[in-house]
Amino acid sequence: MTATTPVGTPIPADAPEPAPGATPPRTPLIARAAAELVGTAALVAVVVGSGIQATKLTQDVALQLLANSTATVFGLGVLIALLGPVSGAHFNPVVTLAEWWTARRGGAGVTAREVAVHVPSQIVGAIAGAILADAMFGEPLVKWSTHDRSAGNLLLGEVVATAGLILLIFGLARTDRLRFAPVAVASYIGAAYWFTSSTSFANPAVTIGRAFTDTFAGIAPASVPGFIGMQLVGAVVGLALVAVIFLRGKTDKTEQAQPAA
Repeated sequence: MTATTPVGTPIPADAPEPAPGATPPRTPLIARAAAELVGTAALVAVVVGSGIQATKLTQDVALQLLANSTATVFGLGVLIALLGPVSGAHFNPVVTLAEWWTARRGGAGVTAREVAVHVPSQIVGAIAGAILADAMFGEPLVKWSTHDRSAGNLLLGEVVATAGLILLIFGLARTDRLRFAPVAVASYIGAAYWFTSSTSFANPAVTIGRAFTDTFAGIAPASVPGFIGMQLVGAVVGLALVAVIFLRGKTDKTEQAQPAA
């Protein structure tokens, strides 16, 4: 479900903020698809490029992860602030699918047609971003990662990371605080780099893109299906948590309005 404001009609200042990703109908679908492609490409270029740069500057793995996570926090925050008004700045198929699901349940969100456009755009963008990062640092443009990430504890980390991300985004939407999304989402991802065992991919498109680079941020192709499967599980868990924690109360019909004193 999307808003139905006619093209060119001003949106009132007190209009409710849309659900994550819900965009004004005057934004053409091609523009939203382009925003998702470019935004996801830029995000992966930041993740992969900062990882390559970090390994060139230090051999200390902790410092490498600190550099990688810091760049990702700033890059993601900027991208959400810039492209959020156009496409909702999902850059993530699980966010798009979760929003589609809430729209089916009567909430605001994307349609099935929009999902069919956004998700491929995100995947193509992620692959392009990884290739761009490799090109900038003189690495082979496409070299499958050899970084195995198939251990069970890492898969659990992906469930936790993705569930937390969905809880955050849709919790902000339920409480009408999406204006804080650029800072809140970027901060969460930065924290999840450190408190999850998987370093918080939490994104199927990014996971696919990172398989194309055999660098610090890479993931072996054999590990990709497991990560994506756990990310989908995490999305379901996150939506369930949103439904329970942000349960909407019913107005007591017997309650009478009191006159002002």
